[in-house]
Amino acid sequence: MQRKHIRFLFLNIGHFIDHFLVLIFASAAALRLTTEWAMSYAELIPYATPGLVAFGLFAIPAGWLADKWSREGMMVIFFLGIGASSAFCSFADTPFEIGLGLTLIGSFAAIYHPVGLSMLIQGRDKLGMPLAINGIFGNMGVASAALLTGLLIDTAGWRSSFLIPGIASMILGMLYLVFEYSGRRTEAVRDPVVHESTQTETLPRNTLIGIFAVIFFTAAVGGIIFQSTTFSLPKVLGERLTDLAGSATQVGFYTFLVFSTAAFAQLFVGYLIDKHSVRTVFAWVAILQAVLFAIMIPLTGMAALIVAFAFMFVVFGEIPINDVLVGRVARSEWRGRAYAVTYIIGFTVSALTLPLIAWIHGSWGFDVLFAILSVSALLIFLAVLFLPQTHQLIQKPKMSLA
Repeated sequence: MQRKHIRFLFLNIGHFIDHFLVLIFASAAALRLTTEWAMSYAELIPYATPGLVAFGLFAIPAGWLADKWSREGMMVIFFLGIGASSAFCSFADTPFEIGLGLTLIGSFAAIYHPVGLSMLIQGRDKLGMPLAINGIFGNMGVASAALLTGLLIDTAGWRSSFLIPGIASMILGMLYLVFEYSGRRTEAVRDPVVHESTQTETLPRNTLIGIFAVIFFTAAVGGIIFQSTTFSLPKVLGERLTDLAGSATQVGFYTFLVFSTAAFAQLFVGYLIDKHSVRTVFAWVAILQAVLFAIMIPLTGMAALIVAFAFMFVVFGEIPINDVLVGRVARSEWRGRAYAVTYIIGFTVSALTLPLIAWIHGSWGFDVLFAILSVSALLIFLAVLFLPQTHQLIQKPKMSLA
């Protein structure tokens, strides 16, 4: 296996770990800590908020350091740091302590998207499928967090759900360190080897500003949708599948089933955005979200499970679209920072969504949440209509060797 394929595998596993560790608490809080710590779901959720703020906030310094210092070095720090932070959470005895551990997880998790995605698309012509494959790994991390957390809670206690994945991440960090630095003398992997002629050289300035305005707006609103669905789905299914799921493991299994099946939406969307206008694909994904969230409002039982499959399919399908847009319009030398800005907007808004989820669930239940998500998806649809319908956003970038 060539080194570039091994690196691609490490980067994909990193995306899996990134989303897996960030979402362990969502299932642990919903399935065990509410009883063990005698706190309501609404009372526990705010302790995850600082971690998700850090997830977005530290993306910019992570992207800057990667662009100025070393992307490979930042990925080593990611694996080791997020693993140690997860292990720290397993020793928490109070909500404050676990909140501190979650903040550390979010701080190291912030490294992945600006750094890992920049490495992933480096030197590639077509971006849709590589980002889609990478996105599947991230979504499988989301899915596995619910499944494995539920399983570990039932078999070894909630602390093991943080400790075991944390140790695994640190082991992977050491392996990645050995891989990268053993090959530094035989392979040049930095961006100066390949100079990419991205669309920034041909798009008018006003058009470029307009594209980034749409990217940033849809990242913010999409962050609300992504965080609301991925964080709350274990609780949603726990409440609405009472006839089908009676234990933490069963709820985790159904959540895993929904997330893991929906993850493959990114392959479909990745193929479409390599072949067709990003504007058209994005618009269809957004309008389908709006419709499905509205349909979900009154449903319970098997009908709720089927619609959950459908709306998570289009939620996950949206993920690679903004990444492709950034990859096509941002130059390599500042791409890490462009991804960082996009993700700091998305994840900061996502973090602020958690208190909203707690308040809505405590006051009205999830019916109102799905109504809000439907309106949010409609706003994304309207914003996407401002993207230029131009061949410049669907052609592959040209490459030139140094």
